[in-house]
Parts: sequence; C-alpha cells; structure tokens
Amino acid sequence: MLRRLILLIRDEFGVSKSQARAFLVVATLMILSWVLPFIYDRFLSNDALVIQPQDSQKADSLVAILEKSQVLSKSYPSYTAKNYPKETQGNPEQPLTLFYFDPNLATVEQFQALGMPRFIAERIEKYRSKGGKFRKKEDLQKIYGLQPALYEKLEPYISLAKEESKPQNQATLTSAAEVATVAVPPKSNHFSKPVEVVFDINTADTTQLIRLKGIGSKLAARIVKFRDGLGGFVSETQFSEVFGLDSLALGELNRLARVKSPVKKININTASPEDLDRHPYLSRRQSEVIVRYREQHGAFQSEEDLLKIKILDEKLVSKIAPYLAF
Repeated sequence: MLRRLILLIRDEFGVSKSQARAFLVVATLMILSWVLPFIYDRFLSNDALVIQPQDSQKADSLVAILEKSQVLSKSYPSYTAKNYPKETQGNPEQPLTLFYFDPNLATVEQFQALGMPRFIAERIEKYRSKGGKFRKKEDLQKIYGLQPALYEKLEPYISLAKEESKPQNQATLTSAAEVATVAVPPKSNHFSKPVEVVFDINTADTTQLIRLKGIGSKLAARIVKFRDGLGGFVSETQFSEVFGLDSLALGELNRLARVKSPVKKININTASPEDLDRHPYLSRRQSEVIVRYREQHGAFQSEEDLLKIKILDEKLVSKIAPYLAF
C-alpha cells in the first residue's frame, strides 16, 4: 500500500522516490494536526475535567482561607496615611498642641509638642547652636525638611522677641504652664547687648561692634578688617560694602556708627605697587600701571591727573581719591 502511494505521487508530480516519501510524511503530519484536536475534544477532554477527591479537598481549604482573610480585613480598619501621619508631618505619638513660641528659644520638646518631628526640632537646635537666628517668621521655612503644611499651622503662633506685638487671641494656649515655658523674655533680657550710644566707627574695636544687634564676633572682625584695609571709612554709605551684612546689622550701623576720625592716606607719589595693591579699591594691575605712569610722566598733582590713565574711570578715582595724598 505504501509503495503504491509513493508510485502514485511520483507519477503525479514527477518527483524522485526520496522526494515522494518526504511528501508523504509531510502530508501525514498535516492530516494529524487537523484531526487530533477533534479527537481530544471528543474523547479526552471530559476525562481531563474530572477533579480528583484530594484536589477537591485542597480547593475547599483554599476557599475557606480566602473567606477568613476577607472577614479579618473587614473587622480591622486599614491603617493609611490618614490614621498615622508621616514622620515629616509630625509626631504620631503626641497630640498636636498649638501655643505661642519663639523659634529662637523653644526647646526640642516644645517643638515636638507643636507637631514637629524630633529630627526637625534637633535640626533647629543645631542651627541655633552655630549662631543661626530667626529674624522673621518666614526664616523658619529655611529649615530643611519642614513641611509647608505644618508651617502654615504654626505661623500664627510664631512670636519673635523683636516683634512689637503678639497675636491677641490667648485662648488657644493650652495652659498657664505652657505659657510660662514659651513666653518671650523682655527685649532688654533677650538681647544681651543693647547699645544706644553713638560711636566713632574708625576707632571702634570688635568688642564695641559685637554689642550691636545682628553682629557677632566673625562679622565684627570682618568690619574691622575691611575698615583697616581702607584706612578708615570716609562715608557711612561704605558700610554696605562689607560682605555679609544683613539688613538688621546694616541698620544698626547706620543708626549708631558715625565717621569722626580722619582716614589714613597713601602718598601716591612715593607708594610702591605693593602699597597701592593693599587697598581694597585697587587691583594689582591698576597699582602697577599707576606707578609706571608716575615714573614716565612725573609726580601726580591732583586726582585729575589720575583720570589720564585709561584703565581708571571717574567712578574709581572718586572712590580712591580720599585715601591718597598728593
């Protein structure tokens, strides 16, 4: 029978014996691929769907476990972010207590009572230990990690010592004891260095400058160093040229510091480039050009002679002239 099929295929398609066999194999596989699915569905699928008793018991056990877990989930509420605030929002173990406080004086425990996380409270304390100070309410927002939502709740209760008035509503204070712990001391006690005496800025030392509000030891030393480099201040407008002065410190200088003593002058006709370069208003190159011009054209008679040097403009000459002797 197989030989007849092969002969028929060879006669019909004109192929070799090996090609006819290959054709027969392929045709057989194709027929089987069509027929087998129908045989499986008709005779085998029903047997495959029969569930064994041990498998049925396992399925029943799984259903019982799932039903029990659903009952437990309904019995206990889910603990979402609404039940327990995040650490950055406050301390979940303590109820939120609002009272008036000074961020320059409050303790870590008082900050926590206000709803701040402990790490934020300790960060504020560390900032203050390094000389940091909150001069206005908005400065508290500069603390890294403090959430805007928490600041908005606390902002009405921030009471800085320099403020003239506090919010009038005292009913929100939790108790008289809390008022005592966060009460702001009188101005005369909070600021340990009030100064109301006008002084000469060109003769003042760092000890006198430290008494001013907003000026610490580093800033006082910087003011003295800048003044000595100039040879003294010739105008109170020069205070703003000191690096690092904020509005509070600058206001205190303008209010109490005066220019009374004369400045130290540099003889422009005998000074070396190094002497001129020490002055804050002149660069090394400008100092060298001034000396070279003097050597080529003779002594300077007045500040107008300096305007003949191309790299010196009128603004610079007017600033440096009070420090030069001709």
